[in-house]
Amino acid sequence: MQKISTEKLIEIVGSSSNVVAAEFDRVITDSRQAAPGVLFVALRGEKFDGHDFVGEVLQKGAALALVEHLVPGAPAERQVVVHDSLEAFGKIGAFNRSRFKGIVVGLTGSAGKTTTKEEIKFALSQFGKVYATAGNHNNYVGVPLSLCEMDMDADYAVIEMGMSSKGEIARLTSYVRPDLALITNVYPMHIEFFDSFEGIAEAKAEIFEGLRQQGIAVINEDTNFASLLEQRAAERRVKIVKFGRSNHYQGKLELPQEGEAQLYNAWATLAVIAALGLDTDKVAVALKDFDALPGRGKRHRLKLPDGGAFTLIDDSYSGQPEAMKIAIDGLAQTETAGRRIAVLGKMAELGDTSEARHIEIGEKLATAPVDVVVGICPEMKAMLARLRPDQEAHYFEDKEGLEDFLINKLLQNNDILLIKGARYSSKLYQVTDALLKGLEKV
Repeated sequence: MQKISTEKLIEIVGSSSNVVAAEFDRVITDSRQAAPGVLFVALRGEKFDGHDFVGEVLQKGAALALVEHLVPGAPAERQVVVHDSLEAFGKIGAFNRSRFKGIVVGLTGSAGKTTTKEEIKFALSQFGKVYATAGNHNNYVGVPLSLCEMDMDADYAVIEMGMSSKGEIARLTSYVRPDLALITNVYPMHIEFFDSFEGIAEAKAEIFEGLRQQGIAVINEDTNFASLLEQRAAERRVKIVKFGRSNHYQGKLELPQEGEAQLYNAWATLAVIAALGLDTDKVAVALKDFDALPGRGKRHRLKLPDGGAFTLIDDSYSGQPEAMKIAIDGLAQTETAGRRIAVLGKMAELGDTSEARHIEIGEKLATAPVDVVVGICPEMKAMLARLRPDQEAHYFEDKEGLEDFLINKLLQNNDILLIKGARYSSKLYQVTDALLKGLEKV
């Protein structure tokens, strides 16, 4: 980021603190990154309070600290006091974004945001220098951080925004102020925090509120509540571009992976390219070289110890119900001479709906051409109980012993293996990591 002076910082965050004249060109929230010339933002979390580290950070040479109260023992003249440090952080990100001269693409959606973000980044790189959100930094902390870390020399910036409640996207998009806003899809994710499914669509549509003048709204015309999304975009009087089965790129499109989700990601990307007036044919050709991300559907061909090989679909990052269904569809649509095997970990944060949602996945599997299902964690018993009699079922209390079972007892030549589960609750990513490290790639 370009340097910001104390005087300008006071103006941006609306503080009345009397602090020393200084400048910073980097903003951090992690005290371990403390260094001369940075601004440390003291944030509060459930298990930490950044104010506890203000003295240490300033001692290491940080220019200033943004705090909600003066921290005793630390130089008061280097502490900028605000009512809400998280909100102030957002204002700093918004200010840095206002300095950016390139085109900003903002996106949200219920599933596949990070993969689509990376695919758009890949596509735009055919035309210039691109900056994009790192990882899935898409919340109240991640978005301001992404905006503060923007490459100011880039031609394009792609910023991902996530949400779990009403008003979150509205606040984030007020910082991002995109030139183009994309909604990839609407599924009942985080529905426990909403009164209705429609409420989720309304919350996603908040991204259009932040569109700049002459902005563009890109909408999946096949998703749930597509007409509502289009209506909200129309209310902003912005240009609307749609993508979907009847409105997608008509040229030749070769993708490295099969599946409807991959098609929609590509169509969304091409819609963004077209909306920006860039060459879609050039991108369509290039997309054959875009591969899925680790933990988000990336495929690997691995050798079995006793001969033969199988395909691993590593989708071990997320375990939300709709993402689980999409992954099952992807497995079902994949051609294979062997068996289709689904290893699924429990779905977390579902509250009172947990059993019903796990049953839904079992019913989904019962109608799919999946030969073997392995359920991990007690919650998956409800899923396994819904399988067809001809579907082979296995159960594990946790991931322990799963790697050995897969390699030495279950997998056969030409099998295709999907591993899907919530990253931190089922920890199935550790199993995929072990398989990738322990087996030779074809």
